[in-house]
Amino acid sequence: MRIIVTGSIAYDYLMSFPGSFSEHLLPDHLQRVSLSFLVDSMDKRRGGCAPNIAYTLALLGERPVLMGTAGQDFDEYRHWLDTKGVDTSLVKQVPGKFTASFFCSTDRDGNQIASFYTGAMAHAAELSFGAAGKCDLTIISPNDPTAMAEYARECQALGIPYIYDPSQQVARIGGDDLKRGVFGAHIVICNDYEFEIIREKTGMGEGAMLEHATAVVVTKGEKGASIMLRDKTIDVPAVPPWAIVDPTGVGDAFRGGFMKGLAIGADYEVCGRMGSVAAAYVLEHLGGSSHAYTRDEFDARYAEHFGALPR
Repeated sequence: MRIIVTGSIAYDYLMSFPGSFSEHLLPDHLQRVSLSFLVDSMDKRRGGCAPNIAYTLALLGERPVLMGTAGQDFDEYRHWLDTKGVDTSLVKQVPGKFTASFFCSTDRDGNQIASFYTGAMAHAAELSFGAAGKCDLTIISPNDPTAMAEYARECQALGIPYIYDPSQQVARIGGDDLKRGVFGAHIVICNDYEFEIIREKTGMGEGAMLEHATAVVVTKGEKGASIMLRDKTIDVPAVPPWAIVDPTGVGDAFRGGFMKGLAIGADYEVCGRMGSVAAAYVLEHLGGSSHAYTRDEFDARYAEHFGALPR
């Protein structure tokens, strides 16, 4: 199966705040917030939704094709991805621009405050599925909003099954574009907070979404995920991590594991469980691609919680 992964390509600047953000937010003064948090650590990591998803797929034995735009500083990142089994032939480097950057502070409770610099990602709409070659499955993950809308239209026109994952871009994408993305999607995926924003912006609940998509997947952090189908809802528990280090990229790993399940023809419950196992590995490390495991190690961890994993 040829899987194309679209989305942001970025460097992550990850900082940790030893206190709790909520302790410094004054409910009566939210209309004018002016805060500065003194962090006690910072790490620069390879990141971006698309490489994180692709990396998980590669760990699980796929050779995903990464499609996105990066900057003049991407050479080392490209080489690293190539050595990990990710095909970067569809990544366009934009001269004179830096790769997008994610600046994120995480407090002691796992809450995050983040900013995202677009950089070369602003050119993502210059790429096209029409020139990407064969595609059996793709995911439209957070990216330049114009590019996301265009990719959805192209996939619909070309008959490419896609997972619609607006996630972090729900604040920027208008209700009409969200609807159009949902209407042609094979699967819609987001977290519980983002799901409520989508409902508010589109007026569509899960029932309306399922008139178009075959499944709506809502992740819920430590509460696992719910996979809503037309005839039932499947609740998948989160896999307990060995340690909680950093939540950055956990959702991307879930998507990668879920997509690997689709690639092997597994049912939705197994897909969700694979996503939960993949997510646990990321939670135990700093950054979305600092971890590693063999397929045998992954299968053993899956079996520990869910029984033998069908291949």
